[in-house]
Amino acid sequence: MARNREPRFKMCRRLGLNVVGHPKAMDRAIKGTSRADKKLSGYGVRLLEKQRLKAYYGVLEKQFAKYVRDAFKERDFTTGHALLLRLESRLDNMVYRMGFATSISSARQMVNHGHILVNGKKIDIPSYKLVPGDEISLREKSRKVSTYISAIKNNEINILPYIDTDLENFKGTYIRLPLREEIPIVINENLIVEFYSR
Repeated sequence: MARNREPRFKMCRRLGLNVVGHPKAMDRAIKGTSRADKKLSGYGVRLLEKQRLKAYYGVLEKQFAKYVRDAFKERDFTTGHALLLRLESRLDNMVYRMGFATSISSARQMVNHGHILVNGKKIDIPSYKLVPGDEISLREKSRKVSTYISAIKNNEINILPYIDTDLENFKGTYIRLPLREEIPIVINENLIVEFYSR
C-alpha cells in the first residue's frame, strides 16, 4: 500500500497547518518555514490548499484526483462539500473520528491489520466507503490489546453530531452525512475545486 513516509511534523510546518492533529506538531514552526509565509500566485494558493486537504486525510495524489472527479459528478451537494463527504466517509477516517485511534495513520494500520469490523464483517481496506447506518466496531480479540485499550481511554475525541460513539462497548455508528460546518477541518475546499477546474 502506497503511503506518505515524510516526517509528519515537518510536513505540518511546511504546510503551515497542523494536519495530523498532534498537539506538538507546530511547536518548532517559525515565520518563514511555511509555504503560506511566502508570496504565492493564485495557482500557488490553490495548490497549497489541495496539499493540505490531502495531508489531512493521508491520501496520495492519484486517489485524491479520483475523489475530485467523482465529486464533480455529484448533483445533490456542491462539488467542494461532495469531495469532503467522500474523504470523511473513508473507513480509516471514521475509525479515527470515533476515537479508536489517536491519528488517521494509526487508524489506517488498525484497518489494514484486520482489527475493525463494519456491520460485523471484517474490512481491511482503509478507503472503504461507509454509508450512513454503518456500525464500526473493534474485533473481539483486539479488545484485549493494551495499545488499543489505552488509546481509547486516553483519546480526547470530538463529539460530532453525525457519529454515535459507544467506546465502552468498542463500537460506533455513522449516523448521517455531515453538514459542511460539522466537519472539523480548517480548509477552503472551493480553492481546491478551482484548482481542478482550470
